[in-house]
Formats: sequence, structure tokens, C-alpha cells
Amino acid sequence: MDTVFFIVSKLVGALLRPDTWIVIALASIVLALTLQRRRMALWISSISLALLIALSTLPLGDLLLQPIERRYPANPDLDAVDGIIVLGGGENARASAFWSQVQLNEGAERYTAALALARRFPKAQVLFAGGSGALRDLTGGIASEASIAEQLFLDQGIDPDRLLLEGRSRNTADNARLSLALANPSTDEMWVLVTSAFHLPRAMLSFEAAGWSGLVAWPVDYRTSGFTDNIGWNLTRNLQVLNTGIREKVGQLAYRVTGR
Repeated sequence: MDTVFFIVSKLVGALLRPDTWIVIALASIVLALTLQRRRMALWISSISLALLIALSTLPLGDLLLQPIERRYPANPDLDAVDGIIVLGGGENARASAFWSQVQLNEGAERYTAALALARRFPKAQVLFAGGSGALRDLTGGIASEASIAEQLFLDQGIDPDRLLLEGRSRNTADNARLSLALANPSTDEMWVLVTSAFHLPRAMLSFEAAGWSGLVAWPVDYRTSGFTDNIGWNLTRNLQVLNTGIREKVGQLAYRVTGR
């Protein structure tokens, strides 16, 4: 059942991507012209062009994503920490395997924040959760996120005795369930959950559903800022933010409905 959910979530996610809509619009225009429906082709072309211009100049995705990123406050007060959980997603697994060197992506703050917390609380355990969330790796990835995380943490001087590595999870629900089994925290322990701000609401939902209590949310990797800050010609950035906002909204709904 988990595998079915994983596959369906990836397929639905691909269909919801804004760049998929662009391809569908272009295909519809070609089809309309082939069928000599020029008026229809003109309408689709005009609407698509207007939407692309609006999305290229206005950070419309910020309106969807920023409320999600504001769900938990940045830099909450911490007195004592027993463990730090960092979720995968800040690394480029395939590039890391190809170059035999840790390669990070735009979510690298997950690692830098976890390292800062680990140095601030030197007795805290560091638990990394992440296998591979790519559909192509369903039968086995070329490198797990956990193996890359292990190399990075050891390179940064983290004592291997502090590390807990969970490398089998494929999604956030797996992160929560397998991390809880690995850490087996007592009810009086304080753990911090580090992940991207847009991902935290869904992650906290999953960890609470798995039975993990007493977690402190530590958001990093913010993708939005002031609305006017991002007005300008930047279609690539705006598409990415809109895609992230849509994915998280749909993901939160799916996780609530399925109890994940």
C-alpha cells in the first residue's frame, strides 16, 4: 500500500506541475491547428501567453507558499536538546555519486542548520532521515541520501557515535515512522526537527501521526520574501515557487486524508 501511495503521489505531482501545464497548452495548440480549429488555437495561445507573462513578472507562487512558510516561527528558543532530526532533500544524490563528492542543492540550509545546532548542543544525537524520493529509484537508488549525509557530517567533524542514519525512507511519512523506530526517544526527551520551512507543516503532521511527541520545529530554507522583492522577469524562479506551493498544499491534504 505504501508503494502504491508513493507511485500515485509522484504521478499526481507531475500532473500538477506548472511546467506540465505549459506542455499541455502547447500540445493543445498543435492539436487545434491540426484539426484546423484556428480560433481555438488562438484562444489557447492568447490565454497561455498572458498567463506566462504574468507568471514571469509577478511572484504569484509566493502568495501560495509564504503562508505555509510562516506556519512555524524561525529560530525558536531552545534550552536543552537531546536530538536533532534533519530530513533529506538538501543534497543532490546523483551528482554526489557521479563526482564522488558531496553536492548540495538549494535546500542545503537543512545541513548547515543541523550542523550549527549540533555544535551548539554537543551532547545531542544527530538523526538523518532520507533514502530516495525519486520514482526512478523505486527498485534501488545509486546512492541514498543517508550515505551522503553521513559523509558530510563526518567531514564536518561530527562524532560518528552521535549519528543515527535512516536510509530507507521514500517520503515524509516514511521519514517519521522509520526515524521514530530508530531513535526510540523517551517521552521526556526534546528533539528538534530541521527541514525547509515549506516542508515543516507536512513533516510535523507526519511525525505527530507516527507518535513522536515533544518535537520543536526548526524551519530553514525559506523560498519567499517580500512580494515586491521578487517582481521582475524571472519565469524559472516563479515556476519553481509555484510548483512548491502547489505540491505542499496538495501534499498536506493527502497526508491528512490518509492519516500520514
